[in-house]
Amino acid sequence: MLSIIDYDAGNTFNVIKAFKHLGIEVQLTDEPEKIMKSSGLILPGVGAFGPAMATLEKKGLIGVIKKAVLDNKIPLLGICLGMQLLFEKSSEYGSHEGLGLIPGEVGLIPEKGDLKVPQMGWNENQLKKNETDFAFIADEYTYFVHSYYAVCDKQYLISTVDYGVEIPAMVQNKNIFGTQFHPEKSGAVGLKILKTFSEKVVRQ
Repeated sequence: MLSIIDYDAGNTFNVIKAFKHLGIEVQLTDEPEKIMKSSGLILPGVGAFGPAMATLEKKGLIGVIKKAVLDNKIPLLGICLGMQLLFEKSSEYGSHEGLGLIPGEVGLIPEKGDLKVPQMGWNENQLKKNETDFAFIADEYTYFVHSYYAVCDKQYLISTVDYGVEIPAMVQNKNIFGTQFHPEKSGAVGLKILKTFSEKVVRQ
């Protein structure tokens, strides 16, 4: 069973709808016992970094998530804000600690030329890691809505997009994955990412 972590900051309706379209069973939960027994975890997210981390802490989920993915090796996929929360800290409206599951920091996208912040719309993925189940993302367009982006070492990059700066679009640290874009809003390639995560990563 895949569990979508419920912490009042996720685009859960559309994510659940996407998995149902694929015929993949998921549950929306904030119960530690269910999270720990999951075959895979989804951490969606929209909104601001600080309040999202505060809600995870209030619900007692920070330690649960870390134990699930670090000790029990349960695969996790963070989406949009959920991906940003995987990093060590963010400068969004102050300095906030993240989950620290991937080394790196989150900062504001710099405005350059005609490129406005937030980045809203489709952008082309450039593959950075050939040995991955997600190599099919090369040259594919996915849908972004965000003002902040992760800065991390290239070893964690699956794909990036160009938006005046190189923005990590999909990242991985062992069993921990993240997409800055919204796969549930990215058409066929987005659905393929969710299917690949659930069928190849989770079941390995």
